[in-house]
Amino acid sequence: MSNLIPLVIMVCAGAAVALQPSINARLAQKTGLLESACISFIVGTLALVIALLISGKSNVRGLQDAAWWEWTGGVLGAFFVSATILAVPRIGTAATMAVAISAQLLTALILDHFGFFGFGGMQIDLKRSLGAVLLMIGAWLIVRR
Repeated sequence: MSNLIPLVIMVCAGAAVALQPSINARLAQKTGLLESACISFIVGTLALVIALLISGKSNVRGLQDAAWWEWTGGVLGAFFVSATILAVPRIGTAATMAVAISAQLLTALILDHFGFFGFGGMQIDLKRSLGAVLLMIGAWLIVRR
């Protein structure tokens, strides 16, 4: 598989991540913050169950071998969704995404640099550092009024 396919998928995923907080925040105006986050996860879970059923692939046998912290991804996702629902009406979608993306990139650089979770091992170099600094400057320009 060429790198083009994952890159196109991530462009689509990035657009979806930018849409999701505003959609959830609108729902929260009618239901509440935690209710909107919960509905988002229920609908997402249903979509994933349908995708699993359609794919015909299911491998849950390895769950008993998973470490406790490998189960925390859903909690982190719930925190992120709830935080964006809170932030979007107050600071806007662009500012919310700019801050989130900057934090994601900085965390990812650290994870890659130290090879946490058995992935990465890509050293933080001048080029990568400059990219992160430029992104943070861009986020600052978007956030400040």
